[in-house]
Amino acid sequence: MLNRRRLLVSAAAATAAVAVGRPAAAVLPQVNMEALIKAAQIDPRRADSAITTGSKDSVLLVERALQARGLLASTYVDGHFGTSTVAAYAAYQRSLGYSGLDATGLPGITSLRLLGEQRFTVVQPLSPGGVVAFRGVSVNTRTRAMLLEAERLLGAQLVVTQGSYTSGNSTSAGTHDGGGVLDLSVSGMTTTYRTTVVQRLRLVGFAAWLRTPSQGDWPYHIHAVALADTDQSAPAQHQAGDYYLGLNGLANRAPDDGPAVSPKRTWEEYQRTL
Repeated sequence: MLNRRRLLVSAAAATAAVAVGRPAAAVLPQVNMEALIKAAQIDPRRADSAITTGSKDSVLLVERALQARGLLASTYVDGHFGTSTVAAYAAYQRSLGYSGLDATGLPGITSLRLLGEQRFTVVQPLSPGGVVAFRGVSVNTRTRAMLLEAERLLGAQLVVTQGSYTSGNSTSAGTHDGGGVLDLSVSGMTTTYRTTVVQRLRLVGFAAWLRTPSQGDWPYHIHAVALADTDQSAPAQHQAGDYYLGLNGLANRAPDDGPAVSPKRTWEEYQRTL
């Protein structure tokens, strides 16, 4: 004779039996966003189709997702985040309604997670933070933190002459249109100290160079581009990629003329060394 207790026990046993036979939910592969963004900055600036160390698996997952949406030909699903992948990702961003800085082909955390739904998860996410006023200019909170840390290493405060999210300066070639870019005064600095400042900026994750009047229509100043800033304009992305490749970030793509820093670290990588 069945009673309530026996019914409950029978139901529990049946549920357990079903659970035992049910296949476990598939574990999605992971896209390492830090590795992905590094490849997205470096690979389009390469003269070949080499793959950025540590990025292949993450890039392939993104490329396959873009291919599945009909945005990238199978030929380019190769782990190299080159110009075709950049164009495909920009098209995907536009399909989400993004424009301007949000549709340059450089993945942001929101678009990347949307692309990965049911396909991959995102680890080591990157965010530039919000835009804030800082010493009379606009920067994002990530860039501000980076500059403050460089100043801590120097034991001195630097003078910012141009911030981020500014346009209309013809000499900047669009590098300051997005986030992560600063120009700093070198007034009163010795030649040796200028080099020291550039070296400290590089240590915390900036691609930084001393710019001279012989290079362009500008006075002496330091130009700094925050590596892996996902708010960067396309020209700033190119400068970041060129820095990784040992170049000077100018149109002539000459060899880097700044102090050597090895390894070249992003802000997040630098923080993990502390």
